[in-house]
Amino acid sequence: MSKETKETKIKLQPLSDRVLIKEDTESKERKTSTGIIIPVTANEDKGSKKGEVVAVGPGKVEDGKLTPVSVKVGSEVLFQWGDKIKVGEEEYYIVRESEILAIIR
Repeated sequence: MSKETKETKIKLQPLSDRVLIKEDTESKERKTSTGIIIPVTANEDKGSKKGEVVAVGPGKVEDGKLTPVSVKVGSEVLFQWGDKIKVGEEEYYIVRESEILAIIR
């Protein structure tokens, strides 16, 4: 069974405790009011990325019980790494819930 995400219009349902994230690429490079361009390497926290959750799996089964994923579709998160995939023209990361560092509120 697949779920269609409202923003991406793709049919992809992560399994287990995996989460599909669209990386935030708009806040990568910025320009100061005086015209100085701050490059991507100065902006990003080394080792983490920022993105929006577009789909989540049902959760992880431990000791016969399902533990649901704690993030929801639409949440803005910081994550460490994941497998980068391309669906159509869009790129996404599939990560385990344990690779998500924080939910940005």
